[in-house]
Amino acid sequence: MIGPSGSCSVIVTLLLLGLFGTMARAGDTPDLNCASPASVRHETDDKSRLWRYGACVDLSYALDFNFPQNHLWRSKGTTPRVNEFAPNLGLIYVRKDMTTSSPWGMEFGLQGGYDTQGLVPPTRPEIDRPIGGADTLRHLSRANVSYLAPVGTGLTITAGLFNSFIGYESFYAMNNHTSTRTYIADYSPYFMLGISAQYRISDRIKAAIYVVNGYNYLSKPNDQPSYGAQVVWSASARMTVTQNLYAGPDQFKTSTEFWRVFSDSIIEYKFETVTLALAYDIGTEQIAQAVGAPRTFWTGGMAVARWQFSPQWAVALRPEFYWDRTGQLTGTEQLIKAVTSTLEYKLPYRRCTKTIVRLEYRYDESTGSGGGFFKDGEIRPGVVGLTSGQHLLIAALLWSFDSPR
Repeated sequence: MIGPSGSCSVIVTLLLLGLFGTMARAGDTPDLNCASPASVRHETDDKSRLWRYGACVDLSYALDFNFPQNHLWRSKGTTPRVNEFAPNLGLIYVRKDMTTSSPWGMEFGLQGGYDTQGLVPPTRPEIDRPIGGADTLRHLSRANVSYLAPVGTGLTITAGLFNSFIGYESFYAMNNHTSTRTYIADYSPYFMLGISAQYRISDRIKAAIYVVNGYNYLSKPNDQPSYGAQVVWSASARMTVTQNLYAGPDQFKTSTEFWRVFSDSIIEYKFETVTLALAYDIGTEQIAQAVGAPRTFWTGGMAVARWQFSPQWAVALRPEFYWDRTGQLTGTEQLIKAVTSTLEYKLPYRRCTKTIVRLEYRYDESTGSGGGFFKDGEIRPGVVGLTSGQHLLIAALLWSFDSPR
C-alpha cells in the first residue's frame, strides 16, 4: 500500500499498409474517439460517409512538488515533462471504414509531441536497440489497410502499423478516464507492426490472432516474429472480459527458452453513469545477457472507477502498482505504487468537436534498489538526486475533432 504521504522478420515496411485498428486497446471508446480504428460499418448508400478524418490535441502542465531541475518524470513513458507547459500530443488522421459491399479499409495518421518520444526504445547494449529511422517513424500513428473477407460472420485481415490489442488505456488521453496513464500501459505496447486476423465467433465472443515484429514496434533486437492472441467475451450487457496473450523473442538470442511471455487481463463494467474496470499484467523471460540466464518477471495492475454525475462533469479514481523485479522493462529495479484522482469538465459539444478540461492529483511512490523520482538539486555534478515519493497536480486541455458520419 502507499505510505501515509500518499494516502489522500516481420517488420512489414510501412508502405505495406494494413488494417489493425479493428481490435483497439480495450479502453478506446467510440464517442469522438481520437484516432479510433477503422471498423466494420452497416451498409450505407452514401459511400463517402465511410471516409472519416480528424485531429486531436493534448496539452498539460504538471506541477511536480519535488521540482526536479531536469523537468523529467522518471520511469514514465507518456506525459514525461513536469513543471513546464507540455504539448504532449498533436494528431491528424484519415480512415476508411468497411462494409460487405465496400470491404477495403485503411488508416493513416501523423502525430508529434513529447509522448511520442517515449515510443523509441533507448539503446541498451546486449538488450535492445531502435530500428533504423525510429525517431521519424514515431510520428506515424497509423499506416494500414484492411480487408473484410466474406467468411462466416466476416473475417477481417490486417497488416501494417496499427493500434496495439494489449492494454486497457489508450495512447491518446482523450480516450481514457484520466490524463496520465498507468505504468502498465506505458510498459506494454501502444502500437504494433505486423499482420492479424479477427473473427466474431458469436454475438458475445470475438477473437483475433497476430504476427508482429515484436513487443516494441520501434525496437529491433532480432529478425524473428512474435505472436499474439486476443479473446473478448461480452459476458452481459454491462460486463466485458478481455484476455490478451503475447509470446516471442525480444532479445538478441531468439531460442524459445529466451522468449518473452506476457498476459494482459481486463474486466470492465459499464452502467449508465458509472464505469468500473480492473486490469492485471504479468510477463516473464530469461535474461540472455546475464550470467546463468536467470528468469525474471514484471507485474502490475490497476483499478479505475469513473462517475459521470452530470452531462458535463465526471470524477475518476485509479490506484495502481508496477513491480519490475530486475529492471528489465523500466531499466531499474523498483516497485511503483500510485493513486490518481481526476475531475473532468466537458465543454458543450459543438460541430463534431469535443473539448475536455481535467484537473488531476496523483501521488507516486517508488521503492527498491533502483527506485525513486527526480528531485530538486544534484547529489554531484550532473547527477540529479532521487526521492521515493512524488506529488503532482496536473491541469490538462484535450481537444478532438472527428468528421460527421
